[in-house]
Amino acid sequence: MQYESILFENTGGIAVITLNRPDKLNSFTVAMHLEVRDALERIKADAGVRVLLLTGAGRGFCAGQDLSDRAVKPGDGAVDLGESIEKYYGPLVQTLRSLPFPVICAVNGVAAGAGANIPLACDIVLAARSASFVEVFCKLGLLPDTGGTYFLPRLVGTARTMGLAMLGNKLSAEQAEQWGLIWKCVDDDKLQTEARAMAQHFASAPTKGLAHTKAAIYQSPANTLTEQLALERDSMRALGYSRDYKEGVTAFLEKRAPLFTGE
Repeated sequence: MQYESILFENTGGIAVITLNRPDKLNSFTVAMHLEVRDALERIKADAGVRVLLLTGAGRGFCAGQDLSDRAVKPGDGAVDLGESIEKYYGPLVQTLRSLPFPVICAVNGVAAGAGANIPLACDIVLAARSASFVEVFCKLGLLPDTGGTYFLPRLVGTARTMGLAMLGNKLSAEQAEQWGLIWKCVDDDKLQTEARAMAQHFASAPTKGLAHTKAAIYQSPANTLTEQLALERDSMRALGYSRDYKEGVTAFLEKRAPLFTGE
């Protein structure tokens, strides 16, 4: 597929998807959805990928849905917004959450609507100090989609979620860090450098162990303690047979840096 709405890199175990409609604050069209989906399918099919970095071009990360896109533009007839969620936003969130390696999101500017919730589907979120998160849905008579009603209460609690969702006020990157919505707020000029350095770290980390870690953490809220302990047992059993575990122990005993292969 020829990409016109995104930039895609895949080298050295690091895949990078950059939303690339800066003149529209990287808002989503159906065409962009299809391009992102294609890139993600390529990533899933490549056993050499060990980390994904998602970011945006220009002064914004993503302004959500492009309301001028003909596929969803309000016109004379009613628009089935549920179809858009079912076909595009839902599968995007599910794919990001289920990738068997770390997913980093570098929020380089405004993240609004669906663009505020896509980062929450990622494992680690870095945000530029000038970035902000805005749940603008209430201003259009809608509810926070793209996983917003799922992620927000789990990350910041019911009270703060209600305020964000029902008032639509802007949340600064610094406040988002203080609330635990994101991992870290960094200076604008250091965002991409830090995000790339983190991606490089994960590209040489024990990928299978990290995959089990994220899967266990995401499953935890739905499990009882007994169920979670059983999950930990099964994961540890599987990881104990991995080459990376053997290498980690050997490197520790030999007092050297480990050379993980992700196997």
